[in-house]
Amino acid sequence: MVLARVKGTVVSTHKSASMQGLKLLLLERIDAVSLSGKGEYVVAIDSVGANAGEVVFYVTGSSARMTDTTKGKPSDATIIAIVDAIEKDGVLTYEKAAGDGAAGDGAAGAAQ
Repeated sequence: MVLARVKGTVVSTHKSASMQGLKLLLLERIDAVSLSGKGEYVVAIDSVGANAGEVVFYVTGSSARMTDTTKGKPSDATIIAIVDAIEKDGVLTYEKAAGDGAAGDGAAGAAQ
């Protein structure tokens, strides 16, 4: 699984019939502690209802086709979870804002 932040959506009006109705999101890989973007982007199928700004887990390769949403679909990347919190060495480095679809800058609770 890879951590990423949802940066936007990808729209494609002409695509394989098996891809009709699937939500495509643009993800940027992030550092697990600083939450800073790595400048590495991927387009992934959304299987969990993620929104712009949220921190998510995505999988690639054959694992990307193991969700109910992507079974039998030509997917190489699928979002499988929306992250609620990240804790490292007893320090909360990220916590999703309550009731907020976008996680803001994401450093809530980080040690100073």
